[in-house]
Amino acid sequence: MNEIIYTNDRIKDRFASKIGPAQAEVKAFVAEHGDKSLGEITVAQIYQGMRGMNALICETSKLDPEEGIRFRGYSIPELQSLLPKYPGGQEPLPEALFHLILMNEMPNDDDVRRLSNSWARRAIVPLHVFKAIDALPRRAHPMTQFVVGIMALRTESEFSKAYARGISKSEYWEYTYEDAMNLIARLPRVAAYIYRRTYKRGEHIEPDPKLDWAGNFAHMLGYDNEEFRELMRLYMTIHSDHEGGNVSAHAVHLVGSALSDAYQSFAAGMNGLAGPLHGLANQEVIKWTFEMLEDLGTQEPSKEQIAKYVHDTMAAGKVVPGFGHAVLRKTDPRYMAQREFAQKHMPEDPLFKVISNIFEVVPGILESTGKVKNPFPNVDAHSGQLLMHYGMVEYDFYTVLFGVSRALGVLTNLIWDRALAMPLERPGSTTTDLLKKKFNA
Repeated sequence: MNEIIYTNDRIKDRFASKIGPAQAEVKAFVAEHGDKSLGEITVAQIYQGMRGMNALICETSKLDPEEGIRFRGYSIPELQSLLPKYPGGQEPLPEALFHLILMNEMPNDDDVRRLSNSWARRAIVPLHVFKAIDALPRRAHPMTQFVVGIMALRTESEFSKAYARGISKSEYWEYTYEDAMNLIARLPRVAAYIYRRTYKRGEHIEPDPKLDWAGNFAHMLGYDNEEFRELMRLYMTIHSDHEGGNVSAHAVHLVGSALSDAYQSFAAGMNGLAGPLHGLANQEVIKWTFEMLEDLGTQEPSKEQIAKYVHDTMAAGKVVPGFGHAVLRKTDPRYMAQREFAQKHMPEDPLFKVISNIFEVVPGILESTGKVKNPFPNVDAHSGQLLMHYGMVEYDFYTVLFGVSRALGVLTNLIWDRALAMPLERPGSTTTDLLKKKFNA
């Protein structure tokens, strides 16, 4: 495929105008305050996943333990109110969220329309990508197929081609921007192909360029219900970014710091997202819920039955998926956004009633153990129920949806990494013996 550089990209031109001032701001700040300490690092933090250690820069979003996620300072309810929406719709468009976190500016309808049109033009997926996916058995996990598809797309990397022929460091951001835009545009097509290949006998659906990014994704998946399109708009928006320290975001930043292109970096992040402690959790939640219903022998368990099952789960040394968070100390606002969607569109759904009862029962049980800092539900505790309601029962695929959404945030950060000339990430390491000697242990 020929190199695609959109010279009339207004968003790109406006972004370019922000780079110089941002570089100057960071340079001046580091020059004046670079020798100041942000705090101590404890031995426990090193051994416990670096929890609470502020060691990364992420401009797009910040996770507050009490307030939850804020995108460029805006809460999820504020985004639902302020971001442009599809005509007749009520949920924010992911294109609008992307514009906000990239530009640090609230977009108008014209900004969103231009971005949506740009992604539609860029959404052509080369045939060899589908062939690479088809080389895998259909039983391969959808996330495995997804990562293979991403890496097959790498043949189209503008950054890798430009770097090979020789470009200046000041141009890195431009080609990273092109890769990010192209990748975001093509991911729904790749993901939908995997879904239809794996679960729908390979009966694929062509994209509809007249639809918005999330609406078209829903269409290619095979769901033309307008409520499902609205769900995809909400889902893609609220799952898009969660500051820089989570596994997928950090992996993209880390691999990208080696000047790996957007495809390589994003594939690394998706392999992290596929882990049971990260993105695979949404799959684990719905699996656990159905196992509970089967074990209890009812589709309408009482709160008392749920409580006993939760106690039994914990007594067996297992965790209740969908509850707790490494940073949050309250109910995840992303959970609440999904709950409100369910209350609006499907209040009588039997599975929603089960999820609601779990929401009322589990936090108190977890809190009573005295071992859980956050006993409240996170984003994974609700998304499966919403998807099930509209007929997407293949929960092995849910993490792929998460991955498509997360591209918006992590690739925005990758563009900014190159714009600010962020260096190779290379922290030091130590050994237990050296630490013991240091503290005379």
